[in-house]
Amino acid sequence: MPNDYYALEVHDLTVAYGAKPVLWDIDLGIPKGRLAAIIGPNGAGKTTLIKAMVGLIKPVSGGVDFHDVEIKNGRFKNKIAYVPQSGSVDWDFPATVLDVVMMGRYGHLGWFKRPGKRDKRMALETLESVGMREYASRQISQLSGGQQQRVFLARALIQQAEIYFMDEPFKGVDAQTEKTIVELLKKLKEQGKTVILVHHDLQTVSDYFDWVTLINLRIVANGPVEEVFTERYLSLAYVNRGLTEPGKEVS
Repeated sequence: MPNDYYALEVHDLTVAYGAKPVLWDIDLGIPKGRLAAIIGPNGAGKTTLIKAMVGLIKPVSGGVDFHDVEIKNGRFKNKIAYVPQSGSVDWDFPATVLDVVMMGRYGHLGWFKRPGKRDKRMALETLESVGMREYASRQISQLSGGQQQRVFLARALIQQAEIYFMDEPFKGVDAQTEKTIVELLKKLKEQGKTVILVHHDLQTVSDYFDWVTLINLRIVANGPVEEVFTERYLSLAYVNRGLTEPGKEVS
């Protein structure tokens, strides 16, 4: 496939913690405008892969190429948004819901400019879209897990990025919050954005996503959901631990 078909490509990516490889020789491409799931068993390296993609983890070898994404001084300029696992966030940080969402505007403003009325209006509108406007003045630590996840989604949305990375955004949330998030993600896809999620609920993969990356330390399969999310590849990843056909890619 030509480069302009992909939002990003991962090439020869190996990540290790100490002497232990966590990801091994990863090669994959994710097309633009897809709602993509990264799935695999516990310990497969899903979170490590997404962190390596956004530059939070330095690989032993290989890297990621982003296409049509402006890079300035070695950093992405307002084009990449990342929502971490809720369990990795310090929720005792003294900030209101509105403060947290406004943080998503700093990439556009620069760190030495104060947000203005337009930015505050955008933040409130984004909170409205995730059903959290009435909590704008609430301390983030006072919210439930599902509410906190909605706020972090709002912070990502207000960045107006081209590629969104999310690490298990449905973990620990109620059914209504999950429905709200899925609807917003599908809207992003309709706008031509690329959305990449670490996901663990196999029962919802076919309903939520149109692209799947199936991993277990290596790539088991990568491609459209109807071609990859099959009994054969799931068995390779979850039963045979993904090592019988390393590097297999469906395209």
